[in-house]
Amino acid sequence: MKKAVVFALAMAGIFANLAAQQAKQISDAEYTKQALSAAPVAIAKDAGIIRMEANGKMRTLREGKNGFTCLVMGTDRMCNDANSMEFIYAMMNHQPPPDKLGISYMLAGDEGASNTDPTATKKTADNHWIVTGPHIMLFGPDSKKLGYPETPDADPNKPYMMWVGTPYEHAMIPVGSK
Repeated sequence: MKKAVVFALAMAGIFANLAAQQAKQISDAEYTKQALSAAPVAIAKDAGIIRMEANGKMRTLREGKNGFTCLVMGTDRMCNDANSMEFIYAMMNHQPPPDKLGISYMLAGDEGASNTDPTATKKTADNHWIVTGPHIMLFGPDSKKLGYPETPDADPNKPYMMWVGTPYEHAMIPVGSK
């Protein structure tokens, strides 16, 4: 958990603008409920919870016991292992990602992202915006070995690769309906 917290703290400046975008401040209890909704119950029950404050500081709401950290970024909810926290940190800082396999749960689905541009923050006519329901993400070079479709206009109801051809390519694996 310590390693995940270190990465989470380093991400504080990156996520400051996401915290500012949240329309209203919610209680820690509601935030915790939302963050934990990203993971299966067996993972969520022992996961750490971190929260980005309006001033950009990361605050730990609960220490974890299983190596997973749950958080809310904008409106998206995630629960990440330490390797995926490293991957996300590298991506947000435009650094080379680690050569490690990581898993991230997003069982509440997402609000959408470009399937071709890791830096896109909103839908445009040419960035292949895609909304995926409940899913897991597999990060790292080994995720490319799965052989999932690499099309820009992927079917979000089936496994596919996101951000193909970038250092941040990863597998998106739907696991149910929203």
